[in-house]
Amino acid sequence: MIETTTVFEIEDRYGSGAYGKRPTALVRGQGAYVYDQDGNRYLDATSGQGVAALGHCHPAVVKAISEQVATLITSHESFYNDRRAALYTLLSSIMPADINRFFLCNSGAEANEGALKVAKLLTGRAGIVAAKRSFHGRTTGALSLTWTQKYRKPFQAWLPAVDYVAFNDIDAACRAISEETAAVVVEPVQGEGGVHPANVEYLQALRERCDQTGAMLVIDEIQTGFGRTGKWFGFEHAEIVPDIISVGKAIAGGLPMGAVCWRAAHGPIERATHGSTFGGNPLACAAALAAVSTIRDEGLVDQARVTGRWFMDELNAMNLRGAREVRGRGLMIGIELRTRVTPALKALQEQGVLALPAGLNTLRLLPPLNINREQMSVVAAAIQTVLG
Repeated sequence: MIETTTVFEIEDRYGSGAYGKRPTALVRGQGAYVYDQDGNRYLDATSGQGVAALGHCHPAVVKAISEQVATLITSHESFYNDRRAALYTLLSSIMPADINRFFLCNSGAEANEGALKVAKLLTGRAGIVAAKRSFHGRTTGALSLTWTQKYRKPFQAWLPAVDYVAFNDIDAACRAISEETAAVVVEPVQGEGGVHPANVEYLQALRERCDQTGAMLVIDEIQTGFGRTGKWFGFEHAEIVPDIISVGKAIAGGLPMGAVCWRAAHGPIERATHGSTFGGNPLACAAALAAVSTIRDEGLVDQARVTGRWFMDELNAMNLRGAREVRGRGLMIGIELRTRVTPALKALQEQGVLALPAGLNTLRLLPPLNINREQMSVVAAAIQTVLG
C-alpha cells in the first residue's frame, strides 16, 4: 500500500489542480461510513456528493454490478439491450405518467446539456431563463446556467446568453419568460446555492407561464431526485409536471450515470441530433435498476421525509449559537452559519463526520436515505459540539 503522505504528494504532483483537497485518503466504504487509509472511520453525511443514496457498497448494487460485469459491460445504443429496456420501464413507473421519453448519459452535467438540446430541438427557440444562485454543472452548456461568477467568468466568452432572475421571484420570472424562450431551468432546492427550497407558488407560476408561452419547464433534479427531499422528485412538492427533467447522482447507486427525461406528448427528438458512446451501457443500467428498485422497495422516500423532519427539529431545538437558520427538505439539509463554513467542516471531520459546503457560509448535509436515527444522532451531536 502506498503511504498516505505519498498518496497526497502523487495526487498534488499529477492531478489537474482543479480540486481543493482535504488531507484525507479514503479507501473503503460500507453503509453510512467511509474509512481512510490510516484506519479512521467517518460517518459520511455527504453520500459522496449525494451519489451514494443507499450508502456505500449496498449489497443489492454490488450484486447487480458483479453479475453484469461478468455478462456484458458495454453495448452502444445503436443496439437494443435488456438492462436498458428494464431501466426505461422502471423509470417510467416512478415518473409522472406523461414523462416516458429518456436519454441516458454519464453525469448530471451531461443531463443538463442534453436537457438544453432537447428543449431547443422541441421548441425551435434559443432563449434560456435560469435562476440566480443556481448551480447546474461545469460543462459549457451547463455552466451557462450556473450563476456563480467564479465558475463562469473564465469561460464567459464561450457561453450562450442566459437571462438570470431572482430565485422564488414570480414577477421577475414571468417578465423574463416569453415566446422566444426555449427553456426555463430551475432546481426545486438550490443545493450549491445554499440549500434554498423553491416556494410551491413559484414552481406553480413557472408552470403556468411556460404553458402560456410555449417554453419548456426544465427541472434539475440531479441532487434532489430519487427521494432526497422526501418525494421521488422535488417538483412533486408543488404538484406540477415539468416538460423536461434532468437526473443524475443517486440514479445508479455510485456508478456514473445521468438521464434526460421528458413528456411523451412532445415526442422523440430527431435521429442523430444527440448521442453518447457510454450512455445507457448495461453495467450502469444494471446498477440503476438495483439502486432505484431498492429505494422503492425499502420505502426510503418516506423514510427520508420522516428522518429529515425529525433531524431538523432536533437541530432547531439546540438553539445553535453558530447558526442563523436551518432549512431544507427531507434529507437535503442546510445550516446557514454566522461565519465561513470551512472551519466548521474541518471541526466536524475531527468529530468523525463528513459534511459539505454550500457557498461560503452554509453547511450542507446529504446523508444516505437509509441512514438510521442513531447515526443521525451522532451527526447532530457533532454539530452541537462544533456550533453550539
